[in-house]
Amino acid sequence: MVTRLISMLGGLGAGVGLSQFPAYAQAYLQRLGGHVDALRRTVAEFDADAAALGLERQTALVQLALGGDMGARRTETMAATIDRYGRLSADLHELAAMAPVERALHLGRFADPDIAGATLAAFEPALPVSVDALLLAAVGMALGTAVIRLGLGLLRRVLARGRRRRDRLA
Repeated sequence: MVTRLISMLGGLGAGVGLSQFPAYAQAYLQRLGGHVDALRRTVAEFDADAAALGLERQTALVQLALGGDMGARRTETMAATIDRYGRLSADLHELAAMAPVERALHLGRFADPDIAGATLAAFEPALPVSVDALLLAAVGMALGTAVIRLGLGLLRRVLARGRRRRDRLA
């Protein structure tokens, strides 16, 4: 009876936790979109400066690198900015095209530490009222219940084995 109650509470906790993922994913997507917009502006400004001089992006980066220590440092920063823009734009495009439940299967797309940390810091749990959230709550509850039951069953066997060993020695 106690095992069943603890399992159900564990499952309920896991279900409630997992049901929050659609709301977290939505908040992450909003932040991701803001970052992509900001990076798009920065890259577009760099490309416009290069184009005004008749240069392609890569040529402009090479020329910038030849401009001394500051130029070399700025080239590294700009190249990293361009790479990050490409990576985050791809993540945004992929995540926006997915259904909320499908996003839970692609956690690697939620990997930017700055965005994930800021999203988590500002995140307020939502009630699981959507079909997706309820589905994830049910899956989380089933997984949580199974894990707790397995753990408690294993603990029970270990304790029983210890009692049998103690009884044999007595």
